Amino acid sequence: MPKAFTPKVVTANHLLAGDVIYQTTDGWTRQLSDAEVLTDEADADLRLIEASQQVDVVVGAYLADVAVTDGVPAPTHFRETFRATGPSNYAHGKQVDFATGAYEEAS
Repeated sequence: MPKAFTPKVVTANHLLAGDVIYQTTDGWTRQLSDAEVLTDEADADLRLIEASQQVDVVVGAYLADVAVTDGVPAPTHFRETFRATGPSNYAHGKQVDFATGAYEEAS
């Protein structure tokens, strides 16, 4: 019996900046909370194919599991938590911004 499909987002790294990015309905964002949550396996596969074809923008696109609470996706695996917040050797950059709620979309 196949495993049930769980909600996912398409994630990758920005080709030039290296930042972790997430696919939205109309582009890419650096904030997981703005990512398009995919609940249908066929749709997820199509969105991943779309992302993988954007070789001038992204590298290493894949589907990441998320849990959705009040419409906001959150990582379900420590790897994705790490990717969303950046290196964790001490609070700097994204960690400080996420802790204070000051993290904003970079253009």
